[in-house]
Amino acid sequence: MSSGLLGPAEIRALAADFRIRPRKSLGQNFVVDANTVRRIAAAAELTADDVVLEVGPGLGSLTLAMLPLAAAVVAVEIDPFLAATLEGVVGQYAQEHKEKLEIVNADALRIDSLPVAPTALVANLPYNVAVPVVLHLLAVLPSLQRGLVMVQKEVADRLTAAPGSRVYGSPTVKLAWWAAARRAGPVPRAVFWPVPNVDSGLVAFERRTPPETTAPREAVFAVVDAAFAQRRKTLRAALSGWAGSPAAAEAALVAAGVDPATRGEQLDVSAFARIAERQPA
Repeated sequence: MSSGLLGPAEIRALAADFRIRPRKSLGQNFVVDANTVRRIAAAAELTADDVVLEVGPGLGSLTLAMLPLAAAVVAVEIDPFLAATLEGVVGQYAQEHKEKLEIVNADALRIDSLPVAPTALVANLPYNVAVPVVLHLLAVLPSLQRGLVMVQKEVADRLTAAPGSRVYGSPTVKLAWWAAARRAGPVPRAVFWPVPNVDSGLVAFERRTPPETTAPREAVFAVVDAAFAQRRKTLRAALSGWAGSPAAAEAALVAAGVDPATRGEQLDVSAFARIAERQPA
C-alpha cells in the first residue's frame, strides 16, 4: 500500500502467507481498517521523543502507524509466532523505521521491566485481559506517563465512569489511583478481523500522583475489592469481613468521614484511601 499501512487485503494476505488464524484464547482481533489506525495514532498525540509500549501488536497494523511518529516502539507480544512475524511485516512495510522497533515475546501481565523505558501505552488490548494489563503496567513501569487503549465498549465505560454511575466499580477506582481517564471515541466492530460480537472504545489516561495517604496501595485496593464484592450492600455490611465485624466496619467508616450506609459506587479513590487508613489492628 502506498500509505504503508495494512488494509483488509494486506492483513488477509499476510495471514495466508504465514498461516495465521486469530486465536480466541488470546483475544486476538486484528484491526483491518487503515483509517481507524490513523485515527488512533493521531489521537495518541505521540512526539518524536516518545517511547511507545504496544501490547498485542498482532500483524502490526498499529505498529506501522506509530513507528514514524515516535522515537521507538516496544511491542510486547505473547504469541511467539506473531512476535517473529512482526519483524518481517515491519521490514516489508516500514523498512526505514525498522531500527525503531523492539519486539518482546512475553506476557504483558508478567513483565516488570523493558529494554527501554516507555513513556506511552498505545494498544489494541485483548478484551479478556485489558484491565489487568493496564493496572499492572502502571504499577511496574513508572516511566509510563500516559496511554490510549482500545478496549471493549463496556470496559471503556467502566474505566471512565464517575462516582455514582451504574457502571462505576473496582476497575474505575483502581485506575483512578494511578491516572485520570477519559473516553476518547468509539470503535465499531466492523474494523476488526475476525469481527467481534461487541463494539470497542478508546480510553485515554494521564498518570497523576496517587492520593496522599499513609495506607499502602495494596491496603487501599483490598478495601476497594471488599466494597464492590457485593454491590448492593452498604459499606457497613460489605466491609464487615475486612474489618472483622459490622461494628468495626462502621467505626472505621465513621473515623474516615464516610457514612456507613453509603455504597461503594458512591466513593472516589481518596475516600477509599481514608478508609484503608482506619483498618482495625
